[in-house]
Amino acid sequence: MATRRVFRDIALMSNLVSQEQLDTALLTAAVGTSGGPMPETEIDDSLLAARLVEMGVLTPYQAEQLKSGRTKFTLGGYTVTAFIGQGGMGQVYLAVHSVLGRQCAIKTLPLERATPEAISNFMREARTQAKLDHPNLVRVYDAGRDGSTHFLVVEYVPGTDLRKVVRSQGPLTQQQAASVILQAARGLEYAHKLGLMHRDIKPGNILVTPEGVAKVSDLGLAGFMHEGWSDPRAGKIVGTADYLSPEQISAPIEVTHLTDIYSLGCTLYYAVCGKVPFPGGTAKEKAYRHCNDTPWHPRRFNPDLHEEFVEVIADMMEKIPKSRIQSAAEVVSRLEQFADIQAPLGSQTNVRSPWLSAPLPTGPDEERLELGQDTDGSEYSADASASQASQGTLSATGQETSPLRPSKSRPLPIAQPIEIDAEQLSPTAIVALTLVISIPVSMVAGALIATLALRLFGG
Repeated sequence: MATRRVFRDIALMSNLVSQEQLDTALLTAAVGTSGGPMPETEIDDSLLAARLVEMGVLTPYQAEQLKSGRTKFTLGGYTVTAFIGQGGMGQVYLAVHSVLGRQCAIKTLPLERATPEAISNFMREARTQAKLDHPNLVRVYDAGRDGSTHFLVVEYVPGTDLRKVVRSQGPLTQQQAASVILQAARGLEYAHKLGLMHRDIKPGNILVTPEGVAKVSDLGLAGFMHEGWSDPRAGKIVGTADYLSPEQISAPIEVTHLTDIYSLGCTLYYAVCGKVPFPGGTAKEKAYRHCNDTPWHPRRFNPDLHEEFVEVIADMMEKIPKSRIQSAAEVVSRLEQFADIQAPLGSQTNVRSPWLSAPLPTGPDEERLELGQDTDGSEYSADASASQASQGTLSATGQETSPLRPSKSRPLPIAQPIEIDAEQLSPTAIVALTLVISIPVSMVAGALIATLALRLFGG
């Protein structure tokens, strides 16, 4: 049949399948499930693709892409074998170096976002990460361009990220969380010593293997502390709303490595509570609460936590930077007594991605999937009422459920200006607004005049 002939031609055109391998797959498929011979013309695409996968010639991802008519599976010297997911900058694929055979992850910049500024930032990330070499940081191997597609090749970490671990298994034990965050802090300490701050520490950017090895990833927002205004993001609020430090919100030009300590504290809170510190609300509301509010006490959600462990979280989440734990090395030393490096995180059954496996981008004219992007904390919007309930009550377990220890120093306020557009007000509203303003003023003026008259004529 014509469509089957086309599929076989596409398989050969992709350079993933040789004619000999295709003939072998057709021969084995022709035997049929009943053991009898099957005419070659009756072997459909799905059966042939399944045989090629069973033979190890194709991966399931490659087979599905071939069935949809895709023939491109290479980026530079790398062959794409699977779709990993949607990252902060773009789509992420699993690939193998065509010569070295090394497995790696490739991040691609979406074609629709490939503006000169985005390309510059993308390449800046590559150069920034290339300066780092630490077992608890995801390493960069390569970067390049294939046609109109810009890509970054990084170390592949088997497993999943901390956010997915918590979503699939629930809050971590004190020992597990201490171990993961301690390792992340070691990686950050190395980066901080080189003058680099991450600026987007969150559970989704901490990759964890089934054996419990943690690596900090995605330095797309990273910057060097000495860059000042030469940093393209200087003075801008960058990061993820659920993990922003107060100074990122109130004075972004003044952020230092201590902003990573705060975000790591929020991440530790999430790891043991299963919830972000300030669930529910808009990004603006979250920002205000980071600067002014105190999150629920972690034992409300995890009664097995030691008070000294909770103190570490509180000290990492101090709102004023100078009152906060001052280095990632100090985070490591304070968490070491709670950590159990030998405690694995279980099988880590991955949460199935809601997105379809994206094809490799090949050019501006090719149709591509429009993928949405999940945001940290969005799944907790239904819990907004919990954050607004009366505080200081006891849970069903009788454990303390009051807020986390209040900040030792005064919070950083956020100005909340009220803007009124007079052109959008009706005549009635204008009159009412005038009265609201003028009546109190006239009352004050009248009181002053009466007081003056009493002083002049009262005697």
